[in-house]
Order: sequence, then structure tokens, then C-alpha cells
Amino acid sequence: MEPKKIKETRVVQTDQVLINDLNNYHTLFGGVLMKKMDACATLSARRHSRVKECVTASTDSVHFIEPIRQSDSVCIESFVTHTGKSSMEIFCKVIAEDLDTGIRRLAATAFLTFVALDENKRPVEVAKVVPESEEERYLFESGEERAKISKLKRQQNIELISKLSLQKPWD
Repeated sequence: MEPKKIKETRVVQTDQVLINDLNNYHTLFGGVLMKKMDACATLSARRHSRVKECVTASTDSVHFIEPIRQSDSVCIESFVTHTGKSSMEIFCKVIAEDLDTGIRRLAATAFLTFVALDENKRPVEVAKVVPESEEERYLFESGEERAKISKLKRQQNIELISKLSLQKPWD
């Protein structure tokens, strides 16, 4: 399978902040931003794999850096930074721009892992990625370490799940 340039997977979505998306601090709900990042990352995964279905396997990290206010626009940039056999690590970068002043700031970052599926809901192989820019090279080169950490976390989660009860807590 022919490798693809990271820039071929890039998706950029810009949106305004609506009053219904604000919490009691008058900033964007974290969950609303996470939904927007997941939607953008899904498009990057599908653009890379060229399959109809890519599922979110995990949200590996989300870092909220600066609050996003109603006077801001939200620009989410996502792209594939690392691949396994059927998995794709997607990086999301969130830039908030004050629409009154034009000042831009890094508001959040996230890494999500997606798996490409065939028509029978089975994982399918995906192409490797080729970085070009300095930012892409950094994210690509550090991807192997994040993959090792994710594998360890998956193993820890399997152990955790085996210890959890399904009993109703009020019984």
C-alpha cells in the first residue's frame, strides 16, 4: 500500500461559538468541543483510509489550554500523524480567534485513535503516512511512543474492566 502525505489527511473546520454551547462560566463546554474534535478527526480518518466507516477507538488525550468564549471563532485542524495496521492516530489542534481583535490563541489539543472498517465491520489495513513540515515530523516521530503508551493503557483498561461490577449500586 502506497504511503500518503500527512497533508492529504488535513481537515480544517471553523465555527462560531453559540450561546447554547456555553457553560455557567460563559465559556465553551468541554464536551461540545470534544464532539467537534471527534467529528473533524473522523473526516481525517476517512480521508486517509478511504472507507465508509472509521470508528473512534479511543480519545487518548485532550488538553484544554485556554477558554473559548462567545466572542471567539473555533478553528479545529485535524490530520493523521501515525498509523498502525488498521489504526490511525489523529491529532487535533484548536485555535480560538477573538473576532473583535483578531487575536488567535491555542485553545486545546487532542490525540484520538480511529480504526478503519470494511463493509463487514472488520478492521482493514491503512497506508502509512509521510510527514513534510516540521510540525508533522515532530508529531510523526513521537507517535511510536504514544502508540506504546496507548497499548499499555488498553491493557490496564482490560484489567480494570475485569474487576468492575454490573450490579445496581442501589440494590
